[in-house]
Amino acid sequence: MATEALLVLQDGTVFRGISVGAHSEAIGEVVFNTSMTGYQEILTDPSYRGQIVVMTAVEIGNYGIHPADDESQSGPQVDGFVVRQMSQEPSSWRAQGRLQEMLQTHGIPAIAGIDTRALTQHLRTHGSQMGILSTVERDPRRLWERIRDHPGIGVLDLVAKVTSKAPYVLSAPPTAKPPTFRLVVYDYGIKRSILQQLQGQGFELHVVPADTPAEAILEQQPDAVFLSNGPGDPTAIRYAIRNVRKLIGRLPIFGICLGHQILGLALGGRTYKLKFGHHGGNHPVQDLRTGKIYITAQNHNYCVDIQSLKGQAVLTHRNLYDGTEEGMRHVEFPIYSVQFHPEAGPGPHDARTIFQEFRQLLLEWRV
Repeated sequence: MATEALLVLQDGTVFRGISVGAHSEAIGEVVFNTSMTGYQEILTDPSYRGQIVVMTAVEIGNYGIHPADDESQSGPQVDGFVVRQMSQEPSSWRAQGRLQEMLQTHGIPAIAGIDTRALTQHLRTHGSQMGILSTVERDPRRLWERIRDHPGIGVLDLVAKVTSKAPYVLSAPPTAKPPTFRLVVYDYGIKRSILQQLQGQGFELHVVPADTPAEAILEQQPDAVFLSNGPGDPTAIRYAIRNVRKLIGRLPIFGICLGHQILGLALGGRTYKLKFGHHGGNHPVQDLRTGKIYITAQNHNYCVDIQSLKGQAVLTHRNLYDGTEEGMRHVEFPIYSVQFHPEAGPGPHDARTIFQEFRQLLLEWRV
C-alpha cells in the first residue's frame, strides 16, 4: 500500500500526496524548477542543499538514472523532492536504475500525486518559503508548528556542508590547446560539469575548500582564480567574502552563481533576494555587449545589485524575463562573473562560450 506524505508550507498551506522516496522527514526552502528534463542533475546539484525542489514538468523519472549524470560525488543534495507523477518504469537504454530507488537509498523524502501547478502558482504569488515534507508525522498542525517560526536557510552556512574537505588536483586533458593555465577553484559546492568545462578549456584545476585563506592561494602563484556555484545566502559566507576581497587586483577572477554574488559583496556591493528565485533551463539572457540572447540554465535566489558597484563594475548580461542582473565585469581588473549556469548541467548549451571567454581573457592578460 502507498504511504501518505504531507507537504506543509510556512504559511499553513497543506498538500497531501503519496511517498515516492525515503520514509523520512525534511525541512527546507520550497522552490520550483521549470526544467523539462535533467532531474538527476538538479537533484545532485549542491546549490540545492537546504531546499525542497518542486518540478513543474508533469512526469519525472521516465528515463531513469545514470551515474554519469550526477553533479556531485555524494549523490542527491536536495532536502526533499516534489513531483506530480513519478515514473516507475524508465524507458531509456541508458538507465541503470530507477529514480525512486535513488531517493530511497540516499534518504531523501519525496511526494507525488499533488497538484504541482497549484503549488507553483502559490509560490509565485506568495514567494518561496520554508516547508516541511514528511511521511512520519500525519498531523498537519504539528508539522506547521515546527516550521512557523523558522528563520529560513539564509542564516545558515550551507557551503560548509557541501565544500570539499581537502584540496585536490584535476589535470588538463592531453588534447588541450597550449598554453595550459593553472587555475585555483574555490569549491563552494561546485558541479562536476563546471569542472569538466574548465578542463576542456585547458585548465589545470587546483580545487580547494571554501575556507582556504587567500594567502594560501597567492602562495600557489596560480594564473587565475575561479569562484564556484553553491547554496544559500552569500552574505552568510563571510569568510569567503573576506578571502576574495584580498585577491581582487592580484589575480584574474571568474565567478558563477554564488561565486558571482560573493564577488559582488567582496567588491563592496549589495545583494538582494528574489521573490521566488530563478530555477530552470529556459531563461533568456541578453549579452549587453553584443546583443546576443542565450537561453540559459539558472539556479539562484539572490542577485547582485550592480548599481551598488557603480564605478567598479559594469553590467554585461540581463535577464529578459524580469530585467534582473545576470553578469558583470570589473572596469579595471581582469575580473568577471555571471549569475546563470553556462556549463549547462542540465542544458541548454547556448552559454558554454563563457568558458572560452575566460580563457581568452587570460591570454590577453598574459600579453
